[in-house]
Amino acid sequence: ANAVYDHQSGPRGDDKALVQSMAMLMAQRPAGPGKLGLRAMVSLDPAMGKSGYPLLFETGETADGATPLVDRQHPHDFFMELSASYSVPFGSDGAAFAYVGLPGEPALGPAAFMHRFSGMRNPEAPLTHHWLDSTHITFGVATLGASKGPWKLEVSSFNGREPDESRWNIEARKFDSWSTRLSFNPAPAWSMQVSYGNLKSPEQLEPDTRIKRTTASVSYQATTSVGPWQTTFAWGQNHKVTPDESKRLPGWLLESTLVARDKHTVFGRFEQVRNDELFQDGAPLAGATFRIRKLSIGYIYDFVKTGPVAWGVGGLVGLYGAP
Repeated sequence: ANAVYDHQSGPRGDDKALVQSMAMLMAQRPAGPGKLGLRAMVSLDPAMGKSGYPLLFETGETADGATPLVDRQHPHDFFMELSASYSVPFGSDGAAFAYVGLPGEPALGPAAFMHRFSGMRNPEAPLTHHWLDSTHITFGVATLGASKGPWKLEVSSFNGREPDESRWNIEARKFDSWSTRLSFNPAPAWSMQVSYGNLKSPEQLEPDTRIKRTTASVSYQATTSVGPWQTTFAWGQNHKVTPDESKRLPGWLLESTLVARDKHTVFGRFEQVRNDELFQDGAPLAGATFRIRKLSIGYIYDFVKTGPVAWGVGGLVGLYGAP
């Protein structure tokens, strides 16, 4: 139940996740000329309450369907992924594939923060979540793609609306958004991608807003003498278009994690965003854009293992820069 999947590189058997109240199951088998894959992932995040947990300067989604969340990280839905894929090989190193999910993940952005090794042991969500990988839970997505050697090209059609405040159900809306992603993995240690998505009405409280999201990222995972060490740099920009204005809001992230001797985890993250959602409608500064920076550094000591589960204790310090 602690399996981890990197949507750019496939299953990673050497990744061990911090307990994040989620379970994921995967199955694969030959089917005709190709291979059929099934994935299911659920999370107990909704049990923490509709407003999630406190996280300074974090924004996105809603707790009650009427008030946007500010200074809180929203809980993820119980159903995080229910998907199927089918791939057919061609040539010596090529494949064509199709993917459908309800919910699922469209071809947009790097691997989500809870799936990439550089960020999965940090217990806080990044401020850049809604600049890079917030579409990892989309209620309705279909993707077609092909890979050849180190290259992979994907195109998705999906429902652009982010999950609502009802966290235990499955939602369904018509496909109204699209995205495309080009990935390049020149060696097992490197993973790179650029992507673009056109999201119609992603926030239910702002139905007339369209987000044109551009992202780029690179990850490098080294095998050191003491253990695995992965670093990720990612950049994203939300071009927010409303009937009254057009605004570009960039953000970027640099994060790194080293696991030494299978017991000591050292991690850090530095990020910056330009955010215009820090004040709600009616406040004097509603709609104003602010530059927010954050540096977080942490450590975890895994003191005992029971079967496949490691038990650890640690801490994190976060430093912010804001007007």
